[in-house]
Amino acid sequence: MSRPPPKPPAASLFDSPEQEAYLQLWRTYDRLREIEEQLFARHQLTAQQYNALRVLKSLKGEAMPTSSLGARLVSRAPDMTRMLDKLEDRKLVVRQRNRANRRVVEVSITPAGIALLKKIAADVRSCGREQLGHMSASSLSHLVMLLKEARSPHEAKHAEDAWPGNG
Repeated sequence: MSRPPPKPPAASLFDSPEQEAYLQLWRTYDRLREIEEQLFARHQLTAQQYNALRVLKSLKGEAMPTSSLGARLVSRAPDMTRMLDKLEDRKLVVRQRNRANRRVVEVSITPAGIALLKKIAADVRSCGREQLGHMSASSLSHLVMLLKEARSPHEAKHAEDAWPGNG
């Protein structure tokens, strides 16, 4: 009785280790984003809008130029004006021209914006636990370190454009 010939090695799904890492990261982001989108949809927000409100809240009532807000967001906002229009329509932010330089538009969070963030804070924490709560603290710390390392050569070189999460 003869044995069947051995199967040839399976063709690699990926062209390189870098591609595999990138596609694993992308797939993970897609699965985790889905959970987050459900949360924010319940509050008629996008993740980008929520992120903008969080950044503005951190200023403790101060305004910031819209260009600086864009630099501090987790991901780029290709249409910052439209995003801020929607937040302003809901009275969550206000925009005004800078008195010293009328070309600069500054934005700040309103009391309604702060109230919304407080209202959804427990849901946001719960979302984070659903996304990554199965991982240990040391695994999460190691993951954060690896992500910062992967991102570091591609980040803004100027301190004013640096994302605060890089610290």
